[in-house]
Amino acid sequence: MTWSDQGQGHSQDSQDSIERLVLPGVLTAGQAARTVAAIAAAQRPDGAIPWFPGHHLDPWDHVEAAMALDAAGEHERAGAAYRWLARHQNSDGSWYAGYQDGDPERPTDLGRESNFCAYPVVGVWHHYLATGDDAFLDRMWPQVYAAVEFVLALQQPGGQIGWKREPSGAAVTDALLTGSSSVHHALRCALAIAEHREEPQPDWELATGALGHAIRRHPERFLDKSRFSMDWYYPVLSGALRGPLALERIEEGWSRFVVPGLGVRCVIPNPWVTGGESAELALALWAVGESDRAVRILADIQHLRADDGLYWTGYEFQNREMWPVERTTWTAGAMLLAVAALGGDEATTAVFGGERLPDGLPPGCC
Repeated sequence: MTWSDQGQGHSQDSQDSIERLVLPGVLTAGQAARTVAAIAAAQRPDGAIPWFPGHHLDPWDHVEAAMALDAAGEHERAGAAYRWLARHQNSDGSWYAGYQDGDPERPTDLGRESNFCAYPVVGVWHHYLATGDDAFLDRMWPQVYAAVEFVLALQQPGGQIGWKREPSGAAVTDALLTGSSSVHHALRCALAIAEHREEPQPDWELATGALGHAIRRHPERFLDKSRFSMDWYYPVLSGALRGPLALERIEEGWSRFVVPGLGVRCVIPNPWVTGGESAELALALWAVGESDRAVRILADIQHLRADDGLYWTGYEFQNREMWPVERTTWTAGAMLLAVAALGGDEATTAVFGGERLPDGLPPGCC
């Protein structure tokens, strides 16, 4: 499938989906089409989606971009992204943390990070919900199963998930709240896939329940990364926190991380707002019923938008300059997913709303 610079030549499904990506004050139909076209233009013929052409690919951001393509109706392109993952999964169920320009023969980081290896499961479920393609789900089930087993081998007695395996195979048992929250989301999607296939996975249910309990009740089980905005909103974005606890967490961090009119800081105290974190916060806000604030955040970061439809990674507001000098597919992907949720895209709302995702089984004790 080819795209012109104006984003023409796409399918009727894509045209209909792009209309749902219109958000007044944030994106017009033409702007949404250019953003989708820019992500598509960065995708390699083998389906890989690097950060930008010539840069590296990591599995998590590759999936975020693929999910945005599905939200835009570009299901063939998204399917190619998942086929890339299926072809290049390691024998232990993992993927490497980085590949040069998405070339599977040129890994740049031989570490295998738990959240990177789990997140493809979220994308697989999202693609199924977007397409209804049972044959796709059947083909991907072995990859889903292997990825979940790899990740759960890193789970610690307290429920938290160790960060990664080193290239040597040694497990890093320290756990990150953001990473573990992302894994929790992936496990819930894995349980939904297993339930759909009528293949119960009681061990996964127990692991998911224990992890969710650790995220909600035991911050001491995770490394202290509270300076980073992702540690603030990710338990909400992932669905581990909902209701009053989620709203309390959002309020607690708002004044520390949100820079009115500019977006969300990546890390305190740096004078730097980033598009990806801002769009993900908007998605978390939508998930807990704060849609007005979500739209405001998305409107605030349109200063990061470039003419080609992509978004600059961040803005250093003390020196008033874009930094780093790069426009990434995953930043654009996060923006489109947030807009898709606000626009009611069914697959995106199901995956990030989480009401129909299994919760796992609560642990018997703390």
